[in-house]
Amino acid sequence: MKNKIAQEMMTFIDKSPSSFHAIANLAEMFEANGYEVLDERKQWKLKKGGKYYVVRNGSAAIAFHIPAGEIKGFHMTSAHSDSPTFKVKENPEMLAEDQYVKLNTEKYGGMIHSTWLDRPLSVAGRVTVKEDGQIVSKLVNIDKDLLVIPNLAIHMNREVNKGVEYNPQVDMLPLYGAGPKGQFMKQIAKAAKVKAEDILSHDLFLYVRDKGRVIGKDGEYVLCPKLDDLQCVYASAKAMVESTPTGYINVCVVFDNEEVGSGTKQGADSTLLTDTLVRIKEALGKTESDYLSWIADSFMISADNAHAVHPNRPEKADPTNRPYLNGGIVVKYHGSQKYATDAVSAAVLKDLCKEAEVPCQTFTNRSDSIGGSTLGNISTAHVSVSTVDIGLPQLAMHSAVETGGVKDTEYAVKMFKVFFAK
Repeated sequence: MKNKIAQEMMTFIDKSPSSFHAIANLAEMFEANGYEVLDERKQWKLKKGGKYYVVRNGSAAIAFHIPAGEIKGFHMTSAHSDSPTFKVKENPEMLAEDQYVKLNTEKYGGMIHSTWLDRPLSVAGRVTVKEDGQIVSKLVNIDKDLLVIPNLAIHMNREVNKGVEYNPQVDMLPLYGAGPKGQFMKQIAKAAKVKAEDILSHDLFLYVRDKGRVIGKDGEYVLCPKLDDLQCVYASAKAMVESTPTGYINVCVVFDNEEVGSGTKQGADSTLLTDTLVRIKEALGKTESDYLSWIADSFMISADNAHAVHPNRPEKADPTNRPYLNGGIVVKYHGSQKYATDAVSAAVLKDLCKEAEVPCQTFTNRSDSIGGSTLGNISTAHVSVSTVDIGLPQLAMHSAVETGGVKDTEYAVKMFKVFFAK
């Protein structure tokens, strides 16, 4: 069962070992399709029919396409660029037993610890240096099997298969190499094409070296890192660049830091989206009243992956809302509004799926379990638009490598295209 869009999505993820790389790859996609980059520090000059994008912090981006005719409001999608991982601390090298050099790291988000053990890892992100009197960032990726977090042998932990609590400061530090210390930042500098002594600071993260692949008896599934949420990032961006708006300004938002609460200048709980929409309004010569009328007629699809029913633990799913891999787009509901979906926004999404001829499923948590929140309810606190929370079904969310359906990315692209053609 081959699926071109699934393969393209996995290639995009393979090229995006950090959120900074994901945004750089999106920028490349936007520019290849005629989008002009904007600078938040400068005045924006926009025109009807124009295509633009803006990047904040190198890890979040908003692209938008203005229709040539009358504007009714905004049609927006949101997703996020980050995934749970381990962040490399400052002064990272630690010498153990005068033999081993390991890296001092800390948790970023809520990962499944055990899935990071005994597999090849590496490091990617950015470093900062001063050039021509300015602080600038340089992308870096050590494109080799560099690190491993070794398990403790069962002979030394006989209870390991009964469940282990991993201490991030003790059990989860990656082995870098043999001593002595002093080589890691030199290797980072070489990869970034700068001098080690010129590096002022860094945002470096571990990533798994596993490549995305199709698996299953008939190739039904994808096995890939970072499906949450680069699968939705790719699907929304692909649909955006392949669509032409008619009555609404199309907006594709990719926030950062969802996995750690969204409370950063580039997260959903920031002014990033509001700042961008207000500047679009001003650059098009519209009044505040015009803007509020647009907002009242706008819609957002918040896209962050959803839990599929697990084949080994089906009892963990809700009794009547049971999404499956390759079953289509999942509408996510939550009675306490951790998801922004309501009856009206769900109806809009289901109608879009019907028009796109793609299947649609529903998800709720079991009433006796607590789920996570996502982008929709956070972003609507800043921009009050009708919003539906959706996702693509997957297994093992927040594992180092996750499993999804080979058909579901294509379903999302088709639905987003219908939405962006309005």
